[in-house]
Amino acid sequence: MLSEQAYQAIDRETIKYPPDQKQSVVMAALAIAQEEKGWISPDVIRDVAQYLDMPPIRVQEVASFYTMYQTQPVGRFTLTICTNLPCALQGSTRAAEHLKQTLGVDFHETTPDGLFTLLEGECMGACGDAPVVIANDKHMCCRMTPERIDALIAELKESA
Repeated sequence: MLSEQAYQAIDRETIKYPPDQKQSVVMAALAIAQEEKGWISPDVIRDVAQYLDMPPIRVQEVASFYTMYQTQPVGRFTLTICTNLPCALQGSTRAAEHLKQTLGVDFHETTPDGLFTLLEGECMGACGDAPVVIANDKHMCCRMTPERIDALIAELKESA
């Protein structure tokens, strides 16, 4: 199911753990799989479970517990905005509304062109830099005014 490169990346992560604790690499394996496939499908869960010699339900538990794993198809780009109270007090509610209006979608929806999925996130540990948006689960964007949001969307569209 995964590419040979993905399995090699999982193997590189596996050597960080004692041989009898191979299952400890499940989070890294899911991140590698998601990077390759775009989301964690039931087939990916079974494949990772088989590769790590663990029950699929254990992999499913990890994938469904952590918000960084997408267990439903998402757009090419994910934009996750923190809506916790400290960020809301710093303007994340307005920023979220601007994202919704600009993209034409609500939380957990994907734009018709398949480019963007808007997600609502919990604390990202940067309350002083609110509003905070994380693009593609990797790039933290701080102090996101409507102008900065528009620039981020334009930059991502250009890279598509």
